[in-house]
Amino acid sequence: MKKNKLFIIAGIVMMMSSLAFIVQRKPALHTIGDSTVRNSNKETWGWGTPIAALFDTTRLHVENNAMAGRSTRTFLSEGRWDKVLETLKPGDFVTMQFGHNDGSAPDTTKAGRRGVLRGTGEETKVLTWPDGKVETVHTYGWYIRKFVRETKAKGAVPIVVSMIPRNQFKDGKVLRADQNFGKWAADVAKEENAFFVDLNKITGDKYDAMGPEKVKAFFPGDHTHTNLEGAKLNAQSVIEGIEALKDCKLKEYIKK
Repeated sequence: MKKNKLFIIAGIVMMMSSLAFIVQRKPALHTIGDSTVRNSNKETWGWGTPIAALFDTTRLHVENNAMAGRSTRTFLSEGRWDKVLETLKPGDFVTMQFGHNDGSAPDTTKAGRRGVLRGTGEETKVLTWPDGKVETVHTYGWYIRKFVRETKAKGAVPIVVSMIPRNQFKDGKVLRADQNFGKWAADVAKEENAFFVDLNKITGDKYDAMGPEKVKAFFPGDHTHTNLEGAKLNAQSVIEGIEALKDCKLKEYIKK
């Protein structure tokens, strides 16, 4: 009788261990970026929130790690990237979309604390903060490249995403980022053999088809931040971009 009880207990322990292993192996999608990815203040939203509903979350954990007001530089310098990196495991995915807060000239003023050098090269600028701290600022591409390489080093899958278009039109067409941050994001993804979703183009094409008046309804306060409906449109654009990626396993988790 005792032997039977021991066998039953041993069986239960093995079963629980197996279940724990299965739960632990559930892959995660981490989104990193700025307020256009995470921002839910009842009026404006980032696409990283509604996109969770477009995935089968019984098989994929979706975690929005973006933070309003951050650039590639401050997402790294504030330790936010390190916290994401600590949790990454093989088979996870990371989408990275920055650009809206990276454009100012980098310095130690309030206006320049988020700014990065333009392009994708190895140029640097050394800054000394009032407290004596020395900071080396890099190009936008350098930061994206760092995120990509460190994601890969963890056995996770990086997906570079170009920034959403702003509500800015010229001659009836929305202005694109294909000559600056969108282009640099694409260049780094290609150089690093990483997946790339051209969100700027996918949503930009939709905006062009809709026209300025309809698009205006997505932007309640300024030309950058969308309401929930606009965020849902951008989330769907990200999904469309992922679906078009060859050999990207993340699309296996998209709801059919």
